[in-house]
Amino acid sequence: MTSLMLTGIAELVTNDPAMGDGSDLGLIHDAALVIEGKRVAWVGPAVAAPQADSAHDVGGRAVVPGFVDSHSHLVFAGDRSEEFAARMAGRSYSAGGIGATVAATRAASDEQLAANLARHVAEMRRQGTTTVEIKSGYGLTVVDESRSLALARQVTNETTFLGAHIVAPEYAGDPDGYVDLVTGPMLDACAPHARWIDVFCEQGAFDVDQARTILQAGKAKGLGARLHANQLGHGDGVQLACEVSAIAVDHCTYLSDADVDALASSGTTATLLPGVEFSTRSPYPDARRLLDAGCYVALATDCNPGSSYTTSMPLCIALAVREMGMTPGEALLAATQGGAGALDRDEVGHLQVGATADIAVLDAPSYLHLAYRPGVPLVHAVFIEGRQ
Repeated sequence: MTSLMLTGIAELVTNDPAMGDGSDLGLIHDAALVIEGKRVAWVGPAVAAPQADSAHDVGGRAVVPGFVDSHSHLVFAGDRSEEFAARMAGRSYSAGGIGATVAATRAASDEQLAANLARHVAEMRRQGTTTVEIKSGYGLTVVDESRSLALARQVTNETTFLGAHIVAPEYAGDPDGYVDLVTGPMLDACAPHARWIDVFCEQGAFDVDQARTILQAGKAKGLGARLHANQLGHGDGVQLACEVSAIAVDHCTYLSDADVDALASSGTTATLLPGVEFSTRSPYPDARRLLDAGCYVALATDCNPGSSYTTSMPLCIALAVREMGMTPGEALLAATQGGAGALDRDEVGHLQVGATADIAVLDAPSYLHLAYRPGVPLVHAVFIEGRQ
């Protein structure tokens, strides 16, 4: 097996507190990193680096783990820019626009959906994202949900069945009938293409009892549980996520003290999605409150055509620092190691020996520039499983 050494690293973020400066980021300055096959084989000071078969000089740049985007909706068709413009003119956000994307997605061919999906994944990779989770949820029929997941599975193993995004228009007067469809024929068709099951637990979507039924049905099929909750207002969704041992509960904009306590005492990750608040002019989640309580926190884009049409994890890092009370280091951890935790992955989100060699080389001397220089294309190079 051949080895490749990255040299000339001004600052290496390992996310290993036992390395380098002993911080949570495990910073090593004037560093080197050796890749063998798909894995990290060695990290440390450049002066102590072993021999390798070849070398790649990154020219005094910073190196960080590839970003782990643990919440996205990339299988869709259509455009909702007019809805965005209306919000910027003062109209409040609701989840009603999902129906417009459902109609466009149903009408699109597999080829059109695949091309749109590939374009967005390529955008993510250019910005340093090396692992991405992709949900269904814009089909809401057995055929359209299963084909959405089959397409998503072609680009990632982190696929999530979100048939319970909203009640399908055909079941507008029979939400319980739609829950039966989701937990029956739709789940049967989708489970082979999915790792996770998710529900939008919110007023106007699914209540706690419906969400519990759907999550339990998915778990019985071997799918892990995740949940959208507490985005539009206070509710019992976060408590439900902790009750069913969901790996993550996402949004978490409106939290009671009991919600924070439940998250802190569970293994459930709170995934924060600042692109949503940016795009909807909603209040930002209080990340500081969660971190100070000892909760697991992740950052993700929630890329979708309605409420957060961004593929940029660096933007989410900058927003989390500016608007949510996170330090630059905490935000980077949440966008890497935190996202890995939200996907139950221990081989990504860090650059310790044995980790998958998913790496972002920044066109900057330090990770601090991710928040310091918002909107600037700072990702110089990306390695996925050791290959640039």
